[in-house]
Amino acid sequence: MKTTKAVITAAARKQRTLPLQTLIDRDGEQKSVLCIIVEEALRAGIEDICVVLYPGDEEAYREAAGDHAGRLRFVPQREPLGYGHAIYCAREFVGDAPFLHMVGDHVYVSGDGKGCALQLVEAAEAHACSVSGVQPTRENLLPYFGAVGGQRVPGTKSLYQIERVLEKPTPTEAEQSLMVPGLRAGHYLCFFGMHVLTPTVMEILERHVAAQGKQGGIQLSPVLAELAERERYLALEAQGRRYPVDVRYGLLTAQLALALSGQDREEVLTGLLELLAQRELSPATAPQA
Repeated sequence: MKTTKAVITAAARKQRTLPLQTLIDRDGEQKSVLCIIVEEALRAGIEDICVVLYPGDEEAYREAAGDHAGRLRFVPQREPLGYGHAIYCAREFVGDAPFLHMVGDHVYVSGDGKGCALQLVEAAEAHACSVSGVQPTRENLLPYFGAVGGQRVPGTKSLYQIERVLEKPTPTEAEQSLMVPGLRAGHYLCFFGMHVLTPTVMEILERHVAAQGKQGGIQLSPVLAELAERERYLALEAQGRRYPVDVRYGLLTAQLALALSGQDREEVLTGLLELLAQRELSPATAPQA
């Protein structure tokens, strides 16, 4: 199961400009979020990348991709029919091949030098099935993510057989059906914003799109729940962290994560300590007599 294609979704109206924002990467270079995501895919051995975007955003994304623009194909999602529908817009690009899927509003930082996307691709190819990245997540963050339940694959530390998938479950729903043995209390396996998916996903999406038509609201989690019933489907607890940039202070947090794991770590730490020291000495924060 060789994975050489990737689909990046970036068409949501409220998130469409986020991949165009600029950060300083771990190597100290100024890059767009889109460029950082594309390079994550390229390091995983991906050769062809499709970006699903809002109609009319092609030129802005081409500029944001910089030197990588020539290897990207842009496909507009002409109607806002949901996240799952955005992925389905890339069906002709994907064809009958497995593909890496990444969201355009997450930045990924791995801890051991091997990128998160590469970890997923290697796991999918080794087990010849779909693999979704997951991260243990506190229950107060469940409203932001899809979550999975299942059992750890015997003999492994970070692979799980997915049995159930729920989109943004309540803590009560998660406690009832998504408990995973071995996780800390109050934590659940939530999606990482990165998947390697078999062509079966496009088959299921096609039925969902035909059934719901222009009503929209076509999401990915119900499709993945059906995938878990039809074929083997694993979750990988990736060695790294996801940083959504669509949340409050998301870009700031992503920037700090990149900086503190990169070549300018000492410089950034020194700057942060100086800021904290200045705050402590500021008259505005000093105790009143």
